[in-house]
Amino acid sequence: MLLSVLLQAAAGAAIGKLGAAIGAGLAVIGAGLGIGKIGGSAMEAIARQPEASGDIRMNMIIAAALIEGVALLAVVVCLLVFFL
Repeated sequence: MLLSVLLQAAAGAAIGKLGAAIGAGLAVIGAGLGIGKIGGSAMEAIARQPEASGDIRMNMIIAAALIEGVALLAVVVCLLVFFL
């Protein structure tokens, strides 16, 4: 919120909207990379220890859900800055 106010005061609303659009894009890209890394690491762990696949899968899903939640929050904040 403070960043939005500072951007609007410094250079107008156009730069604030550009920053919000870039922020939303970076949030989505970061979440995609994080979930991809979690999935790859989980597959390696299951390949090394097949007997622990249930625990690994559960931890993978929890971590992916947390990353997805943070990314969704970031996109919502960027969209609010963009439209308001």
